[in-house]
Amino acid sequence: MNPKVSIIMGSTSDLKIMEGAAKFLDEMEIPYEINALSAHRVPELVADFAKNAQGRGIQVIIAGAGGAAHLPGVIAASTPLPVIGVPIKSSNSIDGWDSILSILQMPSGIPVATMALDGAKNAAILAAQIIATGDRAVAEKVAAFKADLARKIEAANKELAQIKMKFKTN
Repeated sequence: MNPKVSIIMGSTSDLKIMEGAAKFLDEMEIPYEINALSAHRVPELVADFAKNAQGRGIQVIIAGAGGAAHLPGVIAASTPLPVIGVPIKSSNSIDGWDSILSILQMPSGIPVATMALDGAKNAAILAAQIIATGDRAVAEKVAAFKADLARKIEAANKELAQIKMKFKTN
């Protein structure tokens, strides 16, 4: 089984966040790989990874990084594949804003889809949606996931309807 998605993080300290992406890809039965690559500590390995990812069958890259958060952008600069960035609030982060802005403010021609702070699960959902454009089985799983979200809201509203209060009108 070859990976379709590559989950990359700046260091293994980011795993507690990035495992949210891995768990969702497991649910969708989408093969993936997980690696730690630092744009600052091993820039040559990052460039090599990015240049060769498509040739290895990778379709989408999810890159999580904290602090200066250059990893998603460095990867995006060296691959034609879609890159989804996950800003991570790390120990050296300024409330996560440094990570968000580093990933969000990419120059023209080097796009990175930027998720919310610590939004690894949404990154995996977007990766699945990208893969679903060419894979009917994944499209059906994504559609079922979205339908389940709708059912949860419907159930929540039924529960809310049972709550009685003096001025509540529904």
